[in-house]
Amino acid sequence: MHEELQRPDRHEHGPLAGFTVGVTAARRADELGALLQRRGAAVLHAPALRIVPLSDDSELLAATKQLIDQAPDVVVATTAIGFRGWVEAADGWGLGEALLDRLRGVELLARGPKVKGAVRAQGLTEEWSPSSESMAEVLDRLLEEGVEGRRIAIQLHGEPLPGFVEALRDSGAEVVGVPVYRWMPPEDIAPVDRLLDATVCRGLDALTFTSAPAAASLLGRAEDRGLLPELLAALNHDVLSACVGPVTALPLQARGIDTIQPERFRLGPLVQLLCQELPSRARTLPIAGYRVEIRGHAVLVDGALRPVPPAGMSLLRALSRRPGWVVSRAELLRALPGAGRDEHAVETAMARLRTALGAPKLIQTVVKRGYRLALDPAADSKYADV
Repeated sequence: MHEELQRPDRHEHGPLAGFTVGVTAARRADELGALLQRRGAAVLHAPALRIVPLSDDSELLAATKQLIDQAPDVVVATTAIGFRGWVEAADGWGLGEALLDRLRGVELLARGPKVKGAVRAQGLTEEWSPSSESMAEVLDRLLEEGVEGRRIAIQLHGEPLPGFVEALRDSGAEVVGVPVYRWMPPEDIAPVDRLLDATVCRGLDALTFTSAPAAASLLGRAEDRGLLPELLAALNHDVLSACVGPVTALPLQARGIDTIQPERFRLGPLVQLLCQELPSRARTLPIAGYRVEIRGHAVLVDGALRPVPPAGMSLLRALSRRPGWVVSRAELLRALPGAGRDEHAVETAMARLRTALGAPKLIQTVVKRGYRLALDPAADSKYADV
């Protein structure tokens, strides 16, 4: 999947039709993008990080030799890709069989079903695996068992483990980190900058995060560009931050950004949550006998999807803030991005908006005053004080 905007087929639309969703993932980005597009979303992809394997890294080699020479009591496998990468790297050094033999003789904990699958694919059997995929649950189990004087190896996976290592060491454990891969900034930063620009100017409806380092990286890049206040304002008010789980959300929450997370920390439930949240946030109005739902880059008119140019969406949002009330051309001109001072730009954008909506009577021209949405009479009292 490329970083360019990818729009779904307009003839059939799903629950995310008319919305634009940003994807910051490096790993499994194609899978997440496909899930979003299948439900109608336009997707803007910009990997905020890249994963660098450490197959030739001296730290991983040293940690592997140390564990083979001095058996740990417990090994915690945290990610499937990391565990596979560790075994593959050991194979490359001629230590693969020695590592697997060592792992057969220790208490092996696997963080969740995917890691369990990777462990079993190597002919090993995990002692235990939490169904929640929560490192907090792994920590609780270890502390309940008692860790004083025990040697615990943890396959690090690039994401912060808040308090995990510290809690084990405070309880008397010797902790050995196994660094399998690192997160690095993307080689090409341009897609990230385009994603930031789209977020700041509200060209996105939601931004998805599948790792804490990606969230931290995006915030860091915004800070480097002097855009952090604008980014925080967008994420706090207009662009929904959707995280795959609570650990991923930590860098955002530390900046005061509210996030949503699915109950199950998976891509599928993350997309399903967006399918509920984004439509529920869309403005729906009864106008000229139609049910009009205003989404990010399109409008549903009685359920029919009508893509609208950005200038038209700016006008429509300005009108919908006071449905049924006249909005002056001067005010609408201010709502148009980069329109300058010529009110003729409003008339041009309005003509295109009416064409795009396919129902010209939705917006009424009030001579010498401006424009208004033709709100149905029965709805007038409801929106009178909006």
